[in-house]
Amino acid sequence: MWQLFKANFRKEFIEMIRYYPNTIAQIISLYLMFLAAFLGLKFIGNPASFDDNVQYTIVSMLAWLLAMASFGNPSVTILQEATRGTLEQLYLTPYRTWKIMFSRIVSQLLLTAIMAFILIVIIQITTNQWLNFNPLTTIPIMAVTFLSMVGVGFMMAGIAMVFKQIQNILQILQFILMGVVFFPLTIAPFLEVLPFIKGVNMLRDVMMKDLTLIDFTVMDYLSLCVNAIVYLSIGIFIFIKCELAAKQRGLLSQY
Repeated sequence: MWQLFKANFRKEFIEMIRYYPNTIAQIISLYLMFLAAFLGLKFIGNPASFDDNVQYTIVSMLAWLLAMASFGNPSVTILQEATRGTLEQLYLTPYRTWKIMFSRIVSQLLLTAIMAFILIVIIQITTNQWLNFNPLTTIPIMAVTFLSMVGVGFMMAGIAMVFKQIQNILQILQFILMGVVFFPLTIAPFLEVLPFIKGVNMLRDVMMKDLTLIDFTVMDYLSLCVNAIVYLSIGIFIFIKCELAAKQRGLLSQY
């Protein structure tokens, strides 16, 4: 797995650097999206809660960006491999395909996290709103949180392997995800069963209220870990089943 991770991280990093205009344009577009939200809060929102609303928006956008990388990139990767005619080559390696995809998803997520960190620093300078980025608290919660979205990414990748064109489905899920990630659990506790929602709310508490790991209850960690394990397991299972169906129908070499 370490060798797979190094190879895929190097591949993703080279592509990000080689196509740097696209990378820069992505950062600019996300910054402009947040700037529009910030200006809306400034001129329309309640001045008494302006600071809290801006911080809430920053954390939510960070979570949304990383979630998009977790569940959207795997299916896009499968579509690119199929379009380029290199999907079958993944099956010539001695590694299971889901392991290759897992290492690629983690690589893409880490690179997206680096880009998101740069973006968040720029946004904080723009708004003069500073969050708590205690790495000893933020990184463990974030790592477990996005395992559930990796599971959703496996589901989408499996579906893409069979049906090929699922871009419109991804667009629908993107808007649904944006709406859900901004919704606090205090208003709708039942959303805790959805992937990564519990973790996002914990991250908000850490970054906005300066909480640490010891400030959360055992039930918080139990909910977070069970959610991640369940969705990751289901995602890998669906991916393997879709992979088997694609092999049986002879879809790996077709687009």
